[in-house]
Amino acid sequence: MWPQWRYTLFVSKSTTIRARIEPGLKAEVESILEKLGLTASETIHLLYRQIQLRRGLPFEVAIPNPRTAKVLEESKTGKNVKHFASKRELYDDLGM
Repeated sequence: MWPQWRYTLFVSKSTTIRARIEPGLKAEVESILEKLGLTASETIHLLYRQIQLRRGLPFEVAIPNPRTAKVLEESKTGKNVKHFASKRELYDDLGM
């Protein structure tokens, strides 16, 4: 029988990526990542690996159509946004 050889490759992670992120966005995303057990660095590493494997972004990036763009812009300013105190109120509003 041949002995089993196990090789471990140690790769130095010596390259730094710097990015400017809105403070609120950073805090919210890092809170979510913490619940997932991931750091920002691990998440970036995962994203880069997926880009490498797929030879492109691992999700669709698209410009919204004019109607969607208008609704998104209005929702940012609170225009035409409904608020509900419960799911029941939401369902009633939807006729469900």
